[in-house]
Formats: sequence, C-alpha cells, structure tokens
Amino acid sequence: MRHSLLVAALLALLPCSALAADAQMEALATKVDGKVQAWRRDIHQHPELGNREVRTAKLVAEHLRALGFDDVRTGIATTGVTAVLRGGQPGPRIALRADMDALPVTERSDLPFASKATSTFRGEPVGVMHACGHDAHVGILLGVAEALASIKAELPGEILFVFQPAEEGPPDGEEGGAEEMLAQGIFDRFKPQAVFGLHVFSTLNAGQVGWRSGPAMAASDRFNIVVQGRQTHGSRPWGGVDPIVASADLIGTAQTIVSRRQDISRLPVVLSFGAIKGGIRYNIIPDAVELVGTIRTFDEGMRQAVFADLKNVAESVAKAHGATAVVKVPDTKGNPVTANDPALTARVVPSLRKAVGDANVVEMGLVMGAEDFSFYAREVPGFFFFVGATPRGQDAIKAPSNHSPEFFLDEEALKVGTRAMLQVVLDHQHGTGG
Repeated sequence: MRHSLLVAALLALLPCSALAADAQMEALATKVDGKVQAWRRDIHQHPELGNREVRTAKLVAEHLRALGFDDVRTGIATTGVTAVLRGGQPGPRIALRADMDALPVTERSDLPFASKATSTFRGEPVGVMHACGHDAHVGILLGVAEALASIKAELPGEILFVFQPAEEGPPDGEEGGAEEMLAQGIFDRFKPQAVFGLHVFSTLNAGQVGWRSGPAMAASDRFNIVVQGRQTHGSRPWGGVDPIVASADLIGTAQTIVSRRQDISRLPVVLSFGAIKGGIRYNIIPDAVELVGTIRTFDEGMRQAVFADLKNVAESVAKAHGATAVVKVPDTKGNPVTANDPALTARVVPSLRKAVGDANVVEMGLVMGAEDFSFYAREVPGFFFFVGATPRGQDAIKAPSNHSPEFFLDEEALKVGTRAMLQVVLDHQHGTGG
C-alpha cells in the first residue's frame, strides 16, 4: 500500500503533458500499425531505383493529399515529395525525412512479398530490392503523418514531411538526393528549426533503438580509376600491355593506404573497391579496366590524404606495368559526415527511452555507413537514429547486413520506428523532451 502511494505521489510530480504524450503516442501508433505494415510490404514488392521512384512517390503524394496536408509538392529532385502539416496550436517548425529508393540487388528470400523487379543499372540488367530498408522508412513516415494528422487541431507547430529520392546516389550523369532537394528550395520555402530521420539497421536487434551525439556516420566519396593498357591476344601478352594484371596489383597495393598510411587509432578510415569491369572474351587482353569504389572518413585532412595516396598508388603502379591510370577522386559529390546536434540529441534521447524503454536504447559507436541526411543536418540542427531490424535472439553482428540480397527486416522494427518517431515529435512540439 505504501509502495502504491509512493508511486502515485511520484507520478503526480511529473508533467501532465509528458504522461499524456505517452498514452497518446501509443494510441496513435496502434491505429496505424496495420497500415504501416501494408505500405511497407507493398513498396517492398515494387521497389524502384534512385530518381525512378515514380510509383512510390505517387502513393505518398496521394495519401498526403487525402490526409489534408498543405502544399503537397511532387517532382522535386526528379521524384521527391514534400508536404506540410500545420497544427492548430503555435509551436516549433520541424522537418521529418524518409528516403524512397531501392538498390540494384537481386533479392534472395522466400517472403510472399519478395521483390521480382528488374531494371538497368550502369548499362547492365539488375534485380531491384529494398536491401537497405527504405521501404520501412516510407511506411513509418506515412504512419507518422496519418497519426499526427488525426490530432491536427491540438498539435503545436508545423511539420514538413520530406520523402526523398536517390539517397543511395542518383544514376550516373544525373543530380539527385538530399543535396538536390535542398538546391531546389525545400528549406527556402519552409525553414525548419530542426530535422529528424531514422534508419533501420541490421546490427541492432528488433526492439532496440541506437543513437550517437556528434559525428555518427562517415563521409562517403566515390572514386573512379581507368587503367589503360594495350589490347593483344591472350596467347601473346608481350604484344600488348595488360591492364588486368596492373589493376590487380593496384588493388592490392591500395590496401596499404589505410593499413599503413592512416592513423586509424585516431579515427577509422575505409577504402573499398566495389566494381571491376574490363574485357569481354577469355582470350583477349583488353585495352582498359575500370575500377570504382568508396572512401569513408570522419576527418577532412584524412580524407584529402587518402585521395592523394590513391592517386599516387594508381598512377605509380600502372606506370610500373607500362600502363597509365586516370583517377577521379571523387568523381561525384560525396556525402559529408552525418552529425547529430549535441543539444538536440540531449533533448531527444529521453523521448526514445520513453518510447521503447531505457534498456532498449543503445549508444552506438561510429558507423562507417554514410547518409545524405547529412546535408539537411548541415542546414539546421539534426538528429538521426537507428532502429533495430534483426530478429530478437539472432546475433545482429552476424546477420546479413543492409545492402545484402539476404537483408531481412523483422517487422517489429516498423512498430518501434513509428513509436520512436511519434514520441520524438510529440515531445519536441510540446516542449516536453529532455
């Protein structure tokens, strides 16, 4: 009895609005759970590559219009969609973002809604799959939009909903992604005071939410190297210059750039080759080989040093083989470091704990993956968090990662993501965060 009275007394000391937000959040989320799952499954079954998200964008825009959102805009940065929810009470202006694009990956799963889609990428036929979970991001944000629209009259402030194409990068020769959304004025028309986003993540178990203050995800840059040799018959390699052998040597030597030339005890660095293309027939040594890959860093000085070292290695190794190398580093605009604003993070993390419980909120280390959410967070204070995707009881570190053809999303992540984002928004708009 004394314990019950003590609990009641402690609860009475808490702000009424904070208690109400918890109950309100759960009620709002429960109403949209089924729809979030249905949207996610539909989008998963019909994935679209960057700047080609026509069907997904149409689904998003039609739903936002049906909810009565203001200023629903389409075709931004090719297929992007934005809309504004204006609450009935005065309050902050914020933005919420979800990415819509899939990857050129052929799905390997027995899900009844598995993707069978195909397309063309870099001139080659490919399967298309939501191997990074952007289908979940769209479903969650649509659910959050519907939940908040249902309490529009009592909601403080204004919220810009951003459904973005080409987070994974636009097709060669095209502009796209967050940087292009901003270039086309989405924050000029609606300048938020803060921006929020989330990402489902294989290295966390379902039910968990991860966060980090300050630098959280790496900067990413793409490089392109063309090793030029001289074509000859495979039986007479001395009659030409073999760019394949030169490229193999180059790739091996390039591994020393990180392992022997960077102080990775200070900050991590990654240099990875993702594609090698050269030759077409077993008995012809080709003229040229193309290599493409990625560099991940957290420090601008280290970034520039890797660029210089890669150029030196490529040109020097190629020359040693009698070949030449043309290096473009970066050959496309990369993503800057994704950094969470420390003050905003301190306010928001209590909301995550409120939504999913203290034990399920994990402070994470640096993530070498990159996100173009970083462009939004350079304009206004931002907070980007992670939602566990791997089923409970499974070792999340060993689970197929994001970008794998076997990437699997436990749909508990949809419920967790919806609740976490709703709680963040409700607390922030009501001023009841940490």
